[in-house]
Amino acid sequence: MRHRVKGRRLGRNASHRKAMFRNMACSLIRSVRVDEDDKERPKVPGRIVTTLAKAKELRPFVEKLVTIGRKVAVIEEQAAELATGAPRNSDDWRTWRDSERWNDWNQAVAPAVALRRRAFALLRDNQAVDVLCDELAERFADRPGGYTRVVRLAEVRLGDAGQKALIEFVGERDRERIVRKHAPAVVEDEETPAPAAAEPPAEEAPAAKAETAEEGPAATEEAEQKSE
Repeated sequence: MRHRVKGRRLGRNASHRKAMFRNMACSLIRSVRVDEDDKERPKVPGRIVTTLAKAKELRPFVEKLVTIGRKVAVIEEQAAELATGAPRNSDDWRTWRDSERWNDWNQAVAPAVALRRRAFALLRDNQAVDVLCDELAERFADRPGGYTRVVRLAEVRLGDAGQKALIEFVGERDRERIVRKHAPAVVEDEETPAPAAAEPPAEEAPAAKAETAEEGPAATEEAEQKSE
């Protein structure tokens, strides 16, 4: 039983899986550099089609290689300030080679050489290492991770009906996210306080009655009629 064992076996032993991922990674990386005159050039650069399980296992393997390539590009860019542009074996180049500046350049570029050798040990392909450290490192210079994507395909593989998928480098043929503008929210005005009801006028009937009582019975009848 394979409790807590990471990764898929894919029906192969360890050495077979290692060789398979190496070949698939080289195919994916080398497909980035396309020669238009090559009749066997890939239909879509930077993409290969495989099964879904293999694509998921290949993705971390390739992304670690791209991280190595990015580190190489940064180190070589810093070391380029100490290098010379003179042709090799020229007088200026020999003067630079015998100076202390060459020692400083050698110390600065040594980590990049070690990383290139590490990438070559994983790929065993010089062209793939060049594409990795030159073109892919430049493309993903400002991207901290997520260099590839896996997309499932609707069709299945003939023979065993395996789920097919494609794995490709991001940065090209990306879908643009459409930002929909929402309508501005309507802010309801604060409810205005309802006008206070007018108070009914105070009754003046008793005062009027008092005045009419003094004027006599005729005046009282007139006042009662008005009040009605």
